[in-house]
Amino acid sequence: LCHAQVWALSFSTVVIDAGHGGKDGGCVHNGLIEKKLCLDLALRLERLLKAKGLKVVMTRRTDTFVDLDDRAAIANRQRNAIFVSIHFNATRDRSVSGMEVFYRSASGKAVASKILRSMDLNLKGRNRGVIYQDLKVLRATRATAVLVEGGYLSNKTDASRCATIAHREEMAKAIVKGILASRS
Repeated sequence: LCHAQVWALSFSTVVIDAGHGGKDGGCVHNGLIEKKLCLDLALRLERLLKAKGLKVVMTRRTDTFVDLDDRAAIANRQRNAIFVSIHFNATRDRSVSGMEVFYRSASGKAVASKILRSMDLNLKGRNRGVIYQDLKVLRATRATAVLVEGGYLSNKTDASRCATIAHREEMAKAIVKGILASRS
């Protein structure tokens, strides 16, 4: 655990994975298409992280489909990197709302905790916690990897918030604060 934590704290590259894309729209609720929000948020993260002096590698920067294995392969080509996959959630129960961050490793849990803490402190919305998930993209990525769920598009309140540029910009800033906190 200690070795993983030390390694996770010394990254110089952030691989940003804008979820879905192309033929895979992700969830569609309340007039919002997940893939578009993911890409918008990912591009905001890229700009902010570069401004902080970090190297950023994007798995996609346009509305194209990228297979999960290819997303992991992009991350696995990087040295000294962490992987942050960007998503928005949905469920049949429209009362469910909030932000959550998934992880699969001890170092991933540490990074997920910092990101969600920053989101919780800087954004409106429910903190649904840091959750272990054996997701393919987390499993196939050798680097420390997390998957951020920015809110439930199936929930009217979350959707109306996530629809605004201002909220997505604040979310990007909060995620960047969490990423930077993972290094110190």
